[in-house]
Parts: sequence; structure tokens; C-alpha cells
Amino acid sequence: MMAMTICVTEKTSAACSFIAEMVLPKNILNAVQEQVVGRHREIELTLAALTARRHIVLEGPPGTGKSTLLRAIAEAMNVGFVFVEGNAELTPARLAGTFDPARVLNDGYKPDAFLDGPLVEAMRAGSLLYIEEINRIPEETLNVLITVMSEGEITIPRLGRILAAPGFQMIAAMNPFDSVGTARISSAVYDRMCRIAVAYQSAEDETNIVHRASPASNKLWCSQVVNVVRQTREHSDLRVGSSVRGAIDTALVAQSLGELRRKDAHDALVGLDAALTSLSGRVKLREGVARSVEEVIAEIWNSVFALPSETGDVGKVTAPTGATNSHL
Repeated sequence: MMAMTICVTEKTSAACSFIAEMVLPKNILNAVQEQVVGRHREIELTLAALTARRHIVLEGPPGTGKSTLLRAIAEAMNVGFVFVEGNAELTPARLAGTFDPARVLNDGYKPDAFLDGPLVEAMRAGSLLYIEEINRIPEETLNVLITVMSEGEITIPRLGRILAAPGFQMIAAMNPFDSVGTARISSAVYDRMCRIAVAYQSAEDETNIVHRASPASNKLWCSQVVNVVRQTREHSDLRVGSSVRGAIDTALVAQSLGELRRKDAHDALVGLDAALTSLSGRVKLREGVARSVEEVIAEIWNSVFALPSETGDVGKVTAPTGATNSHL
């Protein structure tokens, strides 16, 4: 039953407003959960931090749904969402904005000659600023964000002081420090943000994600593909395993490949070729391992999908000819 609040006097209007604000996060929670598979705890924590007007950093391996979660929350909250891709080329000027050189030559440093960067755009509009892979951006750019998080404002030379409009908050995502190209985030950044750890989903949730992306695939088969992907994260020969994106791609490629070969998408060789195509670029071998990623993937695939033969031996499915000559 839907709760109803009736405001009849000025005295009660403030209380009614407070109650409405308390109910709102629950409505948003329900809307987000319709779009995101699992992640109940992470959704709750993110909504709680946003409602408390805190900045947030989501930390976890690639492919764990950090961007999906945040986009769903922004949509459910009906607020602006400004996306920034974190990388070594993200300078303070690219983040905050810069003056148009042609207009400066003609008109000088006037406010309308300034081209807003994503940071200033989000501040002016009171939007959520989402910075992906924050631990890949230069330290001088991080320093700009520290000031904005602390003071809710930024001062740009020749333009002046810009105050963040109500609703502006910064949400960042970062991969673990040991990922290639990442750097440690300073304590000054962590001190201004709430940290939410995002781990890999459960096997059941990952299966549901794959089946949602590829509904034509048999759900049991999807769970087996997920099993293959999850084993790449623990295999002794691999230092980097695949995210659930590898399982999604395997399912979708298998559907298309099955049609081309006029075979069932769940055929063992069709599935193996789809897995090799989808996973071989995502997983990384440990130093000193002599065999190829294709051999490792074929081994894992065989352990999950191969059935005992009539003689009791396991009927192995091996990597296609030439696939073991990889230089990865």
C-alpha cells in the first residue's frame, strides 16, 4: 500500500516535507534495483552517502558494475550526470575548462568566452560528476578536485570564483592499485570521500546478468559460462581474470557464431571459439608461464563443459589449430 501524507497547516508542512525526504531514498532504492542485478548493499550505501551530501569513491576491479550502478541512481534521482574518463591526459584545464583562444583575441577574457569543462558544467548545473578511474589522473588534477570537495567552489584565473549549485556531488570509481597504470590515491583525497568497496558479484547474480544480456541463451549454459569466467580469476597460471563482461560476450558471440555455422549456440566447439574470442584479450598470464592464454582458457572450458565418454575418459575439447601460438 502506498503511504499518503496530507499537509493541512503551515505548522505541519515542515514535518510533512521532512517525511517526504525520508521516503524518497526508499523510492529511489526500488527504482535502482529494477535496473541493477543484485548489489543491494552497495546501492543502499551509495544512496545513503548521496542523501547525506557526501562525495563517494567506489573501489573495485573492472567489470563489477560501478558505472551501471551510478547511471541507474542518477536516472532514478532525476539528476544530471556528467561523465569524465580518468587518464594521464586529464589536465586541470581539460577538467575545469578553458577560454576559447579565438574569442579571447577578439573580445578579451570575458565570461562568455570561457568553455566549461565537465567539472564546472556539473558545478553550475548541480549535477553528479562521475570520474571513472580516478587513480589514473595526474596529481595536479587531483588537487583541483580536493579544493572543490572541501569548499564547494573553484577559482579560475581571469574568470573568478564559481560556486557549486545545490545537488553537486562528486562520485569517483577506481580499480585496485595493483592494476596497470594506476597510482595510489593520497590521504587528502580519501579524507574527503566516503569509500565503498565493490567486489565481484555472486555466481548467481553474474548468471542473471549474462542471461539478461543474452536471453536466447539457456540459463544453465549461462551459469556454466560464468563458471568458466570465475575460474579465470583463480587459475594459477593467470594473474588477471575476466569480469562478467567476458561471459556476456561469450554468450552473445556464441549465438551469432552458431547461426553462421548452422549449429546450436551451445555446441561445445561453438562455445569454445566464442570463449577464446571473448576471453583471450581479457585475461593475462603470470610471468614465466610457457603456455598461451588460449590453452588455459581451453583447459578451463573443458573442465566445465566436457562430459565423460563411454570409456570413462573425459572427452576433451581443445583449442583450435593455431590458437596455441599466441604471443600474449
